[in-house]
Amino acid sequence: MTSLVVVRHGRTAANAAGLLLGHLDVELDPLGRAQAVALADAVGRSGPPITAVVSSPLRRAVETAEAFGQPVQVDDRFIEVDYGEWDGMAVADVAAATWAEWQADPHFSPTAGESLHRVGERVAQACRDWAERADGGCVLVATHVSPVKAAVGWSLGADVNWTCHVDPASITRIDVAAGRPRLRSFNETGHLVGVAVT
Repeated sequence: MTSLVVVRHGRTAANAAGLLLGHLDVELDPLGRAQAVALADAVGRSGPPITAVVSSPLRRAVETAEAFGQPVQVDDRFIEVDYGEWDGMAVADVAAATWAEWQADPHFSPTAGESLHRVGERVAQACRDWAERADGGCVLVATHVSPVKAAVGWSLGADVNWTCHVDPASITRIDVAAGRPRLRSFNETGHLVGVAVT
């Protein structure tokens, strides 16, 4: 059996400000860096040894992956959804009717952006590929909100984009046996209790 440990990156200043953060390439803030350290410690203590560390190409995910102290392999398929012209906007600044349209249609994409359906396709393929390559090992994937949801959706065979919440530096675990995924845990955050900027 192969294990995929899918983690969301630590906090950024844009996350803290409530901004939509897609392909904008920002670094972790001080709290985010502390969260990444706590995340790596928690994963190291609570599961099988990590045999590969994979990351989205964006800096905030790579910084989170680097906390695991192993070589980081970048896979572009784990990049965050492309918000197009919305990237960097406050959620409140997106027209309510447009936001509702996005929630109702998985094929909807912001202008110059990407649909959640497309995110789901690329993340599912990436998960299948890494599960096959791991051959019984444990792969750590450092990524973003939408790809975490896409990985969960892949494991459940369902669209969960608007029905779950993913915290910064949270842990989601998916086991894969004979090519079939099974969700083992979702959005673990106990390791973040008491984490603060030091």
